[in-house]
Amino acid sequence: MTPRAIIVGAPRSGSGKTSVTVGLLRAFARNGVKVRGVKSGPDYIDPGFHEAATGHPALNLDSWAMHPSLLSHLATEQASDADLLIIESAMGLFDGIRGEPNRSGAASDLAALFGTPVLLVLDVSGQSQTAAAIAYGFAHYDPAIRIAGCVLNRIGSERHRTLCTDAITRIGLPTLGSVFRDPSLILPERHLGLIQATEHPEMNTHIDRLADAMEASIDLEAVFLAAAPFDPPKGSSDHAIPPPGQRIAVAQDAAFTFVYPHVARHWRSAGAEIVPFSPLADEAPPKDCDVCWLPGGYPELHAGRLAVAETFRNGLISFADTRPVHGECGGYMVLGASLEDANGEMHRMTGLLSHQTSFASRKMNLGYRQATLLSDTAIGCKGHVIRGHEFHYSRVIYPGDDEPLALIVDGLGNSIGVSGGRRGNVSGSFFHGIARG
Repeated sequence: MTPRAIIVGAPRSGSGKTSVTVGLLRAFARNGVKVRGVKSGPDYIDPGFHEAATGHPALNLDSWAMHPSLLSHLATEQASDADLLIIESAMGLFDGIRGEPNRSGAASDLAALFGTPVLLVLDVSGQSQTAAAIAYGFAHYDPAIRIAGCVLNRIGSERHRTLCTDAITRIGLPTLGSVFRDPSLILPERHLGLIQATEHPEMNTHIDRLADAMEASIDLEAVFLAAAPFDPPKGSSDHAIPPPGQRIAVAQDAAFTFVYPHVARHWRSAGAEIVPFSPLADEAPPKDCDVCWLPGGYPELHAGRLAVAETFRNGLISFADTRPVHGECGGYMVLGASLEDANGEMHRMTGLLSHQTSFASRKMNLGYRQATLLSDTAIGCKGHVIRGHEFHYSRVIYPGDDEPLALIVDGLGNSIGVSGGRRGNVSGSFFHGIARG
């Protein structure tokens, strides 16, 4: 049976896309539909909620960072055993950056590439018939994008629902559901966005509550029928980031939470083995691994524990004597000499690189990055181009004296300068790699 797919989009962030998506994923799953989640763009938190809702690994598809052939390859893999793909948009449906056609990073690129219709989530709080004007604009903004229907979110009353629904019906769009305002459905947040699914103490209960709300408010059969048959163009994994070794020690605990699912999946499919270990439990990378990867996460929230994890620190230093070690974002912070927490207290880190970072005086760094590597490291060889993303509030307060890891430009090609550091077998940067350029 050919799988079907639909994109959950909205005019802006905060419209309720994630709550609707997660609720629909769980609702379809418990009704016997083999449903899988996909997140458009570089957001690394929402896929965790998709996986929690379905019990199956989720996926990022990013049209700026990923070559179209890699998008097709990954989407085909995700749909291989599914009845339905639900693709959650980042930000607003058309929000991206200037660039090549359909390479903006917007979810609308995926809608055009795959011919996938959009379920438009409208936060109608503070408006009524005006919602129809917004829906009309979405339906006519780009003739390549088809709006299959609307879900009205944060409805205040039956009269409010009727006013919105009647107006949208008059412009020729169906309303497939209306979700009444309910503060208990809101997912908790912190400085990098939502609290991750694995950290929510009652996540399964909360997702069931979302599913209950969506089943009561949205016509699931109509959503399934609005989804279109999904048959992406033939793709390849040529632009995927290759595994850095055969046995890869990956830090995995509350301080190191983030590896892109598609990256880990490709490493495994290429024959590599991922071996998790926990720095917070004072574990060193296993000695029988040939590379160590410290992913992003929240070391700034656990700096005190990491500072006294002597087995981890000494084991990582010993490991780096003979084998590659790479850190992304949070991992890069831990590779440095010290980390200042939110209270201004300085904590010793591993010292494998010489920079110092701080979370005390926060400054948001956010955006696409294209990195040209300046030497051979675990993430790639000298001259390789890696496309990815940067999102953090911590900053470098002392750059150190290591060799830079890469030359980087932003998503528009504007030079940012050198990034990260390299010393011997150790490398790292705030930059998260998504795919090869």
